[in-house]
Amino acid sequence: MRFSFFVLSVLAMALLVGCSSKQYFEPEKRYRAPAKSFGETIVSLSRDGATLKSGNYIGKSGIGDFNLGKGYRFLSQNRRYVLASDLTGVLKVINKKSGKTVHSVSLDFPVLSASMKNGMVAYVLNNNTFGIYRLSDKTKIIESPSEVTYAIDTRVASPIFIDNLAIIPMLDGKLIIVDIYDTDNAKVVYLSSDEAFNNIIYLARVGNTLIAATPNKIMTLGDSGRQEYTANISEVASSGSYIYLFTKEGRVIRLNHHLEVLSENKFKFAHFSAVTANANRVYALDQKGSLIVMSSNLKKFKIYDVGEVENPVFIAKQKLYKDEKVIDLSTLRL
Repeated sequence: MRFSFFVLSVLAMALLVGCSSKQYFEPEKRYRAPAKSFGETIVSLSRDGATLKSGNYIGKSGIGDFNLGKGYRFLSQNRRYVLASDLTGVLKVINKKSGKTVHSVSLDFPVLSASMKNGMVAYVLNNNTFGIYRLSDKTKIIESPSEVTYAIDTRVASPIFIDNLAIIPMLDGKLIIVDIYDTDNAKVVYLSSDEAFNNIIYLARVGNTLIAATPNKIMTLGDSGRQEYTANISEVASSGSYIYLFTKEGRVIRLNHHLEVLSENKFKFAHFSAVTANANRVYALDQKGSLIVMSSNLKKFKIYDVGEVENPVFIAKQKLYKDEKVIDLSTLRL
C-alpha cells in the first residue's frame, strides 16, 4: 500500500509539472471545416468504435441502427454481429439486423477489448486475462491470466483472427497467438517490457504483414521476418503498403512494412487525438482543434479549425464525429 501511494504521488507531481509547462500547436492559418449536426455525444471509445450518450454506437462502418442497452459500451463488430459489454463483465452478442441480443456471458471482469469470427470470441479483460469463448456450446476453450498491470494506455487494441489463429493484444506488451483448434500450444511474441503504459495500442494485418505497436515501439512480422522501430507513439494508422506514426513530439512519419522511414513532417507541439489514412490523404486531429490534412507522402498539408477537443472523438468511413457534429473528411482539400 505504501509503495502504491508513493507511485501515485510521483505520477500526480509529474502530471502537475507537465500541465504547467505544456505548450500547444499554434498554426499561423487555419481554414473552416464544414460540419453537419448528428445530435449525439460520444461518451466512451474502443479501438473499433464509440458509444453514444443515447446508448447507440458508431462502428467503423458508421452509426449503428440500434441501442446497445443501458450501461453497455461498444467493443467491435463484424458483418453480422456487434459485441458490447458492461462494467460488471457481461459480454453480449447482438444481431445487427434485428438489434436483439442473441447471446450473453458473464466474464467476471470488465472486458477491455473483444472480437468475433465464426462463432469464436477472443477477449481481453481489465485484469490482463485473455480468453476465447465458443458460442455454439457456451464454452471457454481457453482462458488464462497474464501479469497484472496497474497503468495502461486507454487505447487498447482489439484481437484479430487470421485463418485459425487468434492474435490477442495484451496489456503488458505482448501478443498471444492461439490456434483455436489447438489451444494448448499458444505462442507469445514480446514487443516491449516496460512496466507501465505498455499495452498493445494498435494491431492490424495488411496483406501478409502483421503490424503491432505499444506506446514506445512498433513491430512488423511478415515474409521478411521481424522489424522494429522505436518512438514515443501517440497514434498509428496504415494504408496499403505504408504505415504512419504520429509521435508525442508532433512528428508524422511514413514508413514501409520494413519500418524504413520514407518521409516525415513535424508539427511543433501537436498532440494528436484522432488519426486516419487512406491512399491519398492522411488526417491528424490536434487536441486544440487543428485538423491537419496531408498528402500521402506528407509533403503537402492544409490545416482546418474544428474546435478544441474536450470530449471523445472518433473517425469512421472518412467521417469525423465530434461534439454532436460530423465532418466529411473527403470534402477537405489540400
